[in-house]
Parts: sequence; structure tokens; C-alpha cells
Amino acid sequence: MKAGLGWGVVLLLGAPAAGGAQEYLVRIDSRVQTVAYRGVQLDSIPVTDVVPGPGGGPGTPEGYAANCPAGSQYCSFYRAGPELNGAPWTTNADLTAWGFGVTGLSLHANARLAVDLGSTKVWPGTDPAGQVFEAYAEYADAHITGRLGRQIERGRLGYTGYDGGRLTWRIGGIGLAATGYLGLGLARATALPVTSDILSPLDDFQPTERQIVAGGALDWAVPKADARVEYQRQVDQTTNFFVSERAAFSATLRPLRGWSLTGGTEYDFDYGWWGTSELTLHHTRRWGGGSVGVRKYRPYFDLWTIWGAFSPVPYHGVNGSLWLAPVRRLRLRGAIETYKYDASEADAPLVQTVGEGRRWTAGATVDIAKGLTLDGGYRHEFGSGAASEGFDGNLSYTPVRPLTIIAEGGHLVRPLEFRINDPELTWYGLSADLRATERLRIGLAALRYDENRRRPDASGIEWSQTRFRATFSWLFGSSTDRLPLPPAVRREGRR
Repeated sequence: MKAGLGWGVVLLLGAPAAGGAQEYLVRIDSRVQTVAYRGVQLDSIPVTDVVPGPGGGPGTPEGYAANCPAGSQYCSFYRAGPELNGAPWTTNADLTAWGFGVTGLSLHANARLAVDLGSTKVWPGTDPAGQVFEAYAEYADAHITGRLGRQIERGRLGYTGYDGGRLTWRIGGIGLAATGYLGLGLARATALPVTSDILSPLDDFQPTERQIVAGGALDWAVPKADARVEYQRQVDQTTNFFVSERAAFSATLRPLRGWSLTGGTEYDFDYGWWGTSELTLHHTRRWGGGSVGVRKYRPYFDLWTIWGAFSPVPYHGVNGSLWLAPVRRLRLRGAIETYKYDASEADAPLVQTVGEGRRWTAGATVDIAKGLTLDGGYRHEFGSGAASEGFDGNLSYTPVRPLTIIAEGGHLVRPLEFRINDPELTWYGLSADLRATERLRIGLAALRYDENRRRPDASGIEWSQTRFRATFSWLFGSSTDRLPLPPAVRREGRR
């Protein structure tokens, strides 16, 4: 049995100086919670102490299934690990400042401070305690936007962090914009360089120098269509070999009102193959809408890692979705996808694997009465390696406008193809959200999670727990959100 308590505070600070001098906006989001969890640990037992297990195989006197290699004097097994307690405290800060005497000049920064106040210091992401995600100066006018510093490039090729420069040139009248960037890259999915000691356990072939990131994009947008072409390469400084070299294309066509056709694809020059691609037709009307599409998904790995050596194969899928509002108080939704993997050409003599799968969901939202809404859904997924099915729902009640009370619950079964039995999870709870004033928001929640591993031996570790959550949001200087933004920020938002 484990319990957790968390709270969060969101602050928005802003102060304009008199006479149009320096101005800034600061958003702070701080959250702390207590958590407890346990894993498994490897142990051994002499062969002479082994007893028949519940399934007939070797086991320990405590009931753990054991593995006894031929000729060995010891058998190994996994027992429940100790309960670990942590108290992660995370604070995120986002800063925008302008008014430095140069029209169009602004500063932007986003950073996080995370520490574990618990006794075991086990919460991931708290080392290093401080991380800077973005910190750059930006200049923007009607035709040019330039950035210098730490920033993130967002596009079809993913999120790429780097320390360097970025320049965008917009050609008015024809909807065309060209972007180029160059810098020293950060590791994927982190704000750390790939050379950081924090990342050293990830791969034995970790680079000794940061990679050089260079790329660009060409955007075109008109009322009936928009398109984007991207190119990016990353080069290892030590060997001058490519870490990656890829290109992507995406586009949307809107030929008729309520109709749109979207699609995109990626090409990997290093591996010489097409990556993730999709094409989807959407239609939306006042009473609902739907979509049909096809897609191919292929995972991507940097060349310096070993994962590419496993030659991951893509899967091809067909999908569709539908949402309807047949009457004023009822909304229905559903989605389905079937997919199949390409032949992996890998031998698995001891087991037969499934190379195809399906997933579908269905749900409904009903406005029972004024301030009372019921929502529920069911999902089913079956594929290679694992599957899941279950339902969830919530009943939301707003007796008065500032207060919302929500009762929620659900049930999930996870049949595991390469495990035994079908573990299940049931959860239920109650939460309340009170907007006491325009600047003050308070929330409380209590949730119970009951899990049954359905194992015949002692490895059915107890993971059930009760979680308590409290949130506290306070808005400082709320008049700042009604201040006119600087020209650079307004132009960037329209780009």
C-alpha cells in the first residue's frame, strides 16, 4: 500500500515600466509530491533448497519462480525489491522580456529546477537539478526574424535542441518563408549535450564531442493550401561522420469548405529509406465529421547508437474516425486502425510472434442537465508483444460556476503475450476544482488504484495505492495579460 500527496503553484508575474521602458513576463510553475514504489531485485538460492513451484517448475520456499541452469549449483530468481520513497519538487520558469530600446528585440528563457526531497533520492530527472531548455535573444521585423542562443527546432523531423543561430526570411504577398539554423546540438529528448556524464549509461559508443546541427525549412501558405519542406543534418566533430541526415515534406490542401487533405513523409539519407509517412482526408460539418487515412510508421535512431543495427521494420496501417452530434445534448466518437509489420527476416525458433494488430476506441458525452455532464469510453488494442482493453468515465458536476466536482473511474486489462496471465487495474476517485477568485484556483483529489497481477507465485507484487493531490494556482499581476505585446512577439505568433 502506498500513498502520495502533491501540490502545484502557478504564478504569472509581469511589470511594465513607466514611459515604455523595459517590460517582462514571467511564468512560474512549481509542484511537489510524495511518491512510493518498488521494483524487483535479482537473488539466488542453492539448487538443494529448490522446491516445486505452483506451475510445477522450480521455485523457492517463499513461492518465487526460479531459473536453474543445467550444471549450476545455484538457481536465480527475482524477488520484490524494497519500497522506495521520493519527494520530487519541480519548478519551471518561462521568461519573456522586451523594451531594450531596439524595436523588435526581445529575450526568451525557459528553465527547470528539479530536486528530490525524499530519503532515497530515486526520482528520475533530478540529476542535474537545473536544466536550461531555451535561452535566446530574438530580433523580428516585418520580413526577418533572427535568434541567437539555446533554442529548440520544432518540425516534422522532431524536436532538436542546439546552441547557435537561426534566421527566418519572409517574402510578403506570396506566403513564402525560408529558415536556416546552425549550432552545437543537444541530445535527443533532453536539454543536455550528448557528451554529458548523466547520459553515459545509455550507450557504449557515446560521442566525445557535441554534434554540429545544420538545417533549414521552406514554408508556403495560402488560404487553400500550405506546405513545408525540411532538411537537417548532424555531424560528429571527432570523426566528421554523419550522426543523421534527413529530409521531410508535409502539406495540407483545403479545396472545399469542410474538406481537407493532409499528408507528409520523411526520407533518411543515411539508411536510404523512407520513414514515417501518412495521408489523411478530413471532413467536418456542424453535426459531426470524420476522417480516413493510411500511414506507415518507422522508428528512427541516430547513427552513433547501436539500435539501428537491429534494422527496425515499419508497419503499415489504415485508420478512420467518426464523431457525431445527433441531438443537442449527445456527442458520439469512435476511431479504428488496423496495421501490419513488414517481414523482419529474423528467426524466433522458440516462439511465434504476431506481425499485425488492431486498435479501436468508442465513447460518448452526454449533457444530462445544466452543469451535469457524463463522459465514458472503451478502448481495445491487440498487437505484437502485448495488448490492452478497458473502459473509463467521469461524471462532472458544476453546482455553481466557480466549483466543479468530478467523479471518475475505469478498468484496464493488459494481456501480455510474452508473460503469464492477464493483470488488471481498477481505479476510481473524486476531485474538486474551485476558482475562488479571478486570481486564485484550488483543487483537491483522491484516487484509488487497485492492481491484481493474477500470478500463481509470490511475484504478484502488491502495487495497489491511494493517491492524494492538491493544487494551488495563483495569478500575480493579472493585468499583464492584457498589455499589448511587443511587435516582435505579435509577428512571431502570426508566423
